[in-house]
Amino acid sequence: MELILEQFPIVIQSLNIGFLQTLKLFFVTLLGAVPLGLIISFGSMSRFRPLSYLTKIIVWIVRGTPLMIQLLIIYYFPGLVLDNPIWGGGESGRFLAASVAFIFNYACYFSEIYRGGIQGVPKGQEEAGLVLGMTRSQIFFKVTLLQMIKRIVPPMSNEIITLVKDTSLARIIALQEIIWAGQAFLKGSQGISGAIWPLFFTAVYYLIFNGILTVLLGRLEKKLDYFR
Repeated sequence: MELILEQFPIVIQSLNIGFLQTLKLFFVTLLGAVPLGLIISFGSMSRFRPLSYLTKIIVWIVRGTPLMIQLLIIYYFPGLVLDNPIWGGGESGRFLAASVAFIFNYACYFSEIYRGGIQGVPKGQEEAGLVLGMTRSQIFFKVTLLQMIKRIVPPMSNEIITLVKDTSLARIIALQEIIWAGQAFLKGSQGISGAIWPLFFTAVYYLIFNGILTVLLGRLEKKLDYFR
């Protein structure tokens, strides 16, 4: 017990640094995936069939393969196959590669949620808008978008919660997020080795962060109840 108390400040400091990396990857992914997902959904719903088919195939591939494999391919493929290590070296290069992989992966998932939300709005409302002289862009932003947001909040909330936990996959390319930091003490780090208890503390970080997100997303859903 005394040994754990001595190790505790060292472990917590390391976990805090790892968790900041996790938070950074989480927010960067959201900032990139939310708008990109909407763009991809437009592609999959396009009346130009080649674009629609191509987009749907890409989404099918991304959603049908593990994110871990996508991380490995995006990080290692340019250097090992193309002999062009575009990500560079060090932690910043690994973070950039992980960000690209996460953004594209979650954008594809978000695109299907967007598509379902948009197509769930009654077609008659668009027709009524056209009769009133509104343009299609006006109809989308003033009529469709607001109703779509209400419909997509629950499934988007689930994906956002999943994203928090999926950030741990970034350790596959040695990105030093919180799980990597906790596991380091099991293998040997800062004079500590064979310690498994730091991994249990990583779960506390995830639980607290997911709890905060659950409360915030729940409040957002309640605020959008006026569409019922």
